[in-house]
Amino acid sequence: MGGGGPRYEPAGLAPMPEDLLLPPRKERIEGVLAHRTRTLTVVLDRLEDHFNMAAVLRTCEGMGIQEVHIVKNPLVPWTPNWRVTQGCDKWLDLHRYDDFASCSAALKARGFRVLVSAIREGGQSLFEVDFSPKVALVFGNERYGVSDEVLALADGTFWIPMFGFTQSFNISAAASACISRAVAWRLERMGKVGDLTPEETTELRERFFRLSVKQHKRLYPPEK
Repeated sequence: MGGGGPRYEPAGLAPMPEDLLLPPRKERIEGVLAHRTRTLTVVLDRLEDHFNMAAVLRTCEGMGIQEVHIVKNPLVPWTPNWRVTQGCDKWLDLHRYDDFASCSAALKARGFRVLVSAIREGGQSLFEVDFSPKVALVFGNERYGVSDEVLALADGTFWIPMFGFTQSFNISAAASACISRAVAWRLERMGKVGDLTPEETTELRERFFRLSVKQHKRLYPPEK
């Protein structure tokens, strides 16, 4: 006689995710939530290198940034190298836009200052930037940098101080340096990085619990 399987399992009877997780995993999730932020975010404008896409996502997730905003490159699909992401993208909120104007409008409507990584007259050193809420850091295309449209819509520009013969960084290295600086700034001046509201914490906790369960796609399929 054949065994059971999804077809024979009563619908709607999947156990609660928290009932399937061991205490150490729950503690780890609570630790991540305590350091998560939605008031520091990153915008990636028309990237084309799949390693860079993945590396920046991994840095954002590892440093507690919950949201990443992606402006589409019409010539290159958004396909981060999975060997680099190691699945980190599933923990993030990825927002995608057809153009920077839409991205900027959405962020400014939420009260974000939009600061662009670019060497321009009137720009600030990274070491002088105020990273108090809410700040969006924009990083442009690997070959061409940010467009004139991006610069026109930005609230300001900043540059990374460099003291060697090298005068530029790969975008993944630049993003890592800037995110690390922003996180350190907040820890030193605000005493914390995490700033989720109780409602955001509850929503993410439920989501992280589900994602932490093996076979979560089968047990908790997304609503259509």
